[in-house]
Amino acid sequence: MTPQTLDALRQRINAVDDAIVELLHERARLSRQVGSLKEGATVFQPFREKEVLDRLLSLPGDDLPPEHLRAIYREILSSSRSLQAPQTVAYLGPEGTFSHRAAMEYFGSSAIYHPQPSLGGVFRAVGTAACRLGVVPLENSLHGSVAETLDLFLHHNVHIVAELFCRVRHALLGHPGTPIQRVLSHPQALAQCASWLREHLPGAQLLAVESTAKAAQTAASDPHSAAVAHPGAAQGPLQVLATDIQDLPDNWTRFAVISQGPVAVRRDKTSLLLTLPDRPGALASVLSLLAEAGLNLTKLESRPLRAEKWKYIFFMDVESDLSDAQYAEVLRHAASRCHSLRILGSYPSGPHLDPK
Repeated sequence: MTPQTLDALRQRINAVDDAIVELLHERARLSRQVGSLKEGATVFQPFREKEVLDRLLSLPGDDLPPEHLRAIYREILSSSRSLQAPQTVAYLGPEGTFSHRAAMEYFGSSAIYHPQPSLGGVFRAVGTAACRLGVVPLENSLHGSVAETLDLFLHHNVHIVAELFCRVRHALLGHPGTPIQRVLSHPQALAQCASWLREHLPGAQLLAVESTAKAAQTAASDPHSAAVAHPGAAQGPLQVLATDIQDLPDNWTRFAVISQGPVAVRRDKTSLLLTLPDRPGALASVLSLLAEAGLNLTKLESRPLRAEKWKYIFFMDVESDLSDAQYAEVLRHAASRCHSLRILGSYPSGPHLDPK
């Protein structure tokens, strides 16, 4: 390539950049106009954003990889939301947890992130409107539901407005050349790496802490401690001693985005909480009603109802928008067969993300 050709290409790139910036400014002006027309309505519209991305990915062209286009528009949409109203997002902190990485991957860098010391803190931040949105783990593909999250839905009047699936890659972080006596991490992370830890560190004590990021912070100050966390949490004296130590490579966590109120858009699925009378066939009665209505049940899990011994509450996912008027009669009949029935939220099916 001659210097003249390289200079000509750079000039063309400069011209394209100029056009992109001009169009981004125009898009920002339009976003502000949309915000003014919403007049206090919810800025975050997950189905609309999904439609935007799906349409853009369907456009002709194969020079830009799809994951690059998604990353670019994640930040464009993040900026668009923040121009309409500040987007505050609560998550289980500190910075560097898998919840933090999932939130960043989904909402982009223009959101304002508020770490919370516990999952209960995330629910309280959203329930009291200290934050507009929250990101909480719902279930893991290897070890099932996050029990604490399901329990917190019982005590906080919040709604699920979106979901996302994030690949989880665990690493062992520690001090090179130092014998490991303790391994710290969140209970879910320790469970997801149990076989690897038994094989490679059979004598180490496994200690559960509030988050993977907290584990890394604690291990950094103790040369005989290591942490199971994301490789990016290796700061200061900690180094990555082993990567991909999860027991199965295809390890995903499903996160829910929670808000004070529902979002009035098209939805793909609905989550419910219900309690049932203590009589034979109570659960079967509700399930048969949903089946007769042609509703596909994708998740059903029971949790002990702490207020009463040997009573249970059921968490359920249905592959339909139960907020649609056509299901009003079905819900009315279902409620009549339950002690209580609460729709946690109807929302679009979420993307599968792979935070780096």
